[in-house]
This record gives sequence, C-alpha cells and structure tokens, in this order.
Amino acid sequence: MANFPGSKPPATGNQASVIRPLIFLLLIASVIALQYCHLEQYLDQGRLRQFAASHEVLLPLIYLAVWTVGPLFLPGLPITLAGGVLFGPIWGVVYTAVGSTGGAALVFLVARYLARDWVAGKLAGTRLMSLDEKVARQGWKIVAFTRLVPVFSFSLLNYAFGLTRISFWPYLAATFVCMLPSTIAFVYFSSNLLDLVHGRISRGLIIGAVLVVLVSLIPLVYRWRKAKTGEPVDL
Repeated sequence: MANFPGSKPPATGNQASVIRPLIFLLLIASVIALQYCHLEQYLDQGRLRQFAASHEVLLPLIYLAVWTVGPLFLPGLPITLAGGVLFGPIWGVVYTAVGSTGGAALVFLVARYLARDWVAGKLAGTRLMSLDEKVARQGWKIVAFTRLVPVFSFSLLNYAFGLTRISFWPYLAATFVCMLPSTIAFVYFSSNLLDLVHGRISRGLIIGAVLVVLVSLIPLVYRWRKAKTGEPVDL
C-alpha cells in the first residue's frame, strides 16, 4: 500500500459521527469558560469585525488558504465556525462556501491523482467502498445526497469521491450547492456565538442554534424514515 507522508487518515463513519458534535460541544464549553475567566474584553465581536475589516484583503485570503489545505489534515467544522466569528453571517457564508469547495476540490484531486492507493487502503472495509457503483448509477445526484445528508465526514467523502468515476466539475458543482444549507446554519450560529462570552443569549444566537439543530437532524430523520419503511440506508 502506498504511503502518503504528512496526511491524516480519513476518519471512519463511526468516528465522523462522534467528532463533529464533540467539537461543537467543546467550542460551546470553551466560550462559556472564557466568560468566567474574564477574558471577554479580548473577544469583543465588534473589535474582531473591525480587525477583519481593516484587513479586508489579507484576512479573507488567509482564511481561503486555510480552507484549501485544511481539509487534507483537519475537520472542517472549526474552520467554518471561525468564518462566522471573523466575517459575520454574510461574508462568512461567502468565504466559507468558496473555501470549503476549494478544499473539497483539492482533496478530490489528491485522492484521484496523487494518493489513490493510500486512500483506497484507508477506505477498505467501509461502506464507502460501494460509492463508485452508486455514482455510476446516479452520477452527481449521489454527491448531492451525501452533502445534504452528511452521514460521513467532509474530508472522508472528498477522499472517497476522488476514487469514483464522477467527473470533476459535476462533483464540484453539486458539492458547492448542496453544502450551502449546513454552511449557512453553522456560520450564522458562530457569527452570534461571542454573545455567550458577554453573558447574552441574543435572538441571532437562538436562531442560529435552531438552524444548526435542524441541519444536524437531517441524517437522523433520513435513517428513521428508511428504518420505518424497511429500506436499507443508501450509504
């Protein structure tokens, strides 16, 4: 099996289902802890947005660069949340949508052309081994499905799709469009997250939390409906 130095192995499906909510809960706990450590003056949302505005070219470029290479090694959720904190709900969504799509493209190309044997070895024995067959039948629709129903981790799917027969541009277009719901939810939530540091539960924070819960329930609702009808889960 070929080795790919410096790369982090893709998480398994079970690991992915635990890592994402764990990161989310740890972030909430950290924000609350900062309030009790009296560090809220260093995390003023207005100051952070002013800092971002004063570096309106450099900071977005750095953020996009982190998104481009980050999915090779890191989970995407912390990068997404940082986008909402730094850039707000509108530009945060724009930069995150563009950056995450760029990161998905890079991992896809690495899996297809640079580390095919390594990725295939890491995915051996997982449910994603049947992904190529499903892509052959449904094309870009299976990409759209896995983005809207995020059963697997962001990076794991990017690696896996690189081994399938799907063309690059349909993969990229379906990835961009179908990741938007979760991107909007998490960025909007994180754009109001620092309210907790100041002891406030704002309307925006509540709306953001509701959006996050709704997109996080999509896989559970999908599995419940499949179980109720006796149909197997597609992936």
